[in-house]
Amino acid sequence: MTAGTLIVIAKEPVAGRVKTRLQTEFTPREAAALARASLIDTLTTVRSASAARRVLVLEGQPGAWLPPGFEVIEQRGGGLDERLAAAFADSFDGSPMLLVGMDTPQLPAELLGFNWPGYDAVLGLTEDGGYWCLGLREPDDEALIGVPMSTEHTGRDQLRRLERLGKRVLLLPTLRDMDTPWDAAAIAAEYPSLRMSRLFRRLEHAAHPALLFDQALGGTARVVATGIDGRTLSSLSELDRWQSPADEVDRLALSRCEGPVLDIGCGPGRIVTALAEQGIPALGVDVSPQAVSLTTSRGAAALQRPVQDRLPAEGRWGSVVLMDGNIGIGGDPADLLRRCAELVRPNGLVLVEVDPDDDLDDTAPIVLRSSTGRRSVPLPWARIGSRTLLRHARTTALHPIEDWRTPHRAFLTLRRTA
Repeated sequence: MTAGTLIVIAKEPVAGRVKTRLQTEFTPREAAALARASLIDTLTTVRSASAARRVLVLEGQPGAWLPPGFEVIEQRGGGLDERLAAAFADSFDGSPMLLVGMDTPQLPAELLGFNWPGYDAVLGLTEDGGYWCLGLREPDDEALIGVPMSTEHTGRDQLRRLERLGKRVLLLPTLRDMDTPWDAAAIAAEYPSLRMSRLFRRLEHAAHPALLFDQALGGTARVVATGIDGRTLSSLSELDRWQSPADEVDRLALSRCEGPVLDIGCGPGRIVTALAEQGIPALGVDVSPQAVSLTTSRGAAALQRPVQDRLPAEGRWGSVVLMDGNIGIGGDPADLLRRCAELVRPNGLVLVEVDPDDDLDDTAPIVLRSSTGRRSVPLPWARIGSRTLLRHARTTALHPIEDWRTPHRAFLTLRRTA
């Protein structure tokens, strides 16, 4: 039986407005791209199914992702229950209607038929407690208005409402919604040929490093740094220490500083916080919004900005510090040292934590890998020891004045000579 209307209710896949739960693992743009791919998969299946009409009930504007053959109706109503009721009312032409969402790209076309002999309604539940489809022979506000939406029992509540109205309900197979990163991973693994699945695999191995770093700082994933070959670099995988209060070695290093102090790559703010506790004016700089948020939540000052951008008080800082191997930022230690020389005042200090291996000179990119399975694109970085740093310093206005170390950490202090 093809005399029926297939309805897809969807949002325009705009970054920041769709799939916000995917943003624990993906950027807003990546989450929107996954939503777009899922919507295209869904529309493609609906277009291939047997139906008299196909209607897209849309919040937003249609784009290039919309295939031909669909009527477009604007969503109306307040809550989702009202918008679903309006979608049925606005699409009704006298024939049965089957409505699906945009979150089950794996749905098969054979489930989208209108052969419901002996039934008044059709309902397809989802694993998370919602439902992926609802079929009605005619609009019925009473069947939808007031049903709690987006809960772990929405599907059960919807079924009870239909049955309470005396409707005979045909239950279709349960499907998995793509709401969380784990849902997306599971669907991609089981249905690898989907557009969404192909995009998921590409994104899984091409995360922005800042996103994974923010996940680690936020506690949603454990992140380690490795070489391109996958070998873990322990000196860059010490997030637990970075998130802890400053230790004795940190304080010994900071005793060398002359205020005010600029901490480049401040991370969650342990160094800036320790300086503030000592009454030394300090500012942290980091590209990570999560790092800046954590630093300011500790009562210290921080600014989200790349070190090569214009910074406050350039040429007037008493000290610039590069702790935790941050001399590696950008992969060009000589260039970063020259930038530090621009930031400190004449006779100011630059404190650099280097690798304990004095001769290390490794400028190969690194990769961040998350316990949730994502890995970053290669990140320009450098790991250098004291002798390598001294060689780079000769090309700058910085003069080394102290080389000191503890059993597991090594530092160099340099002073601007002009």
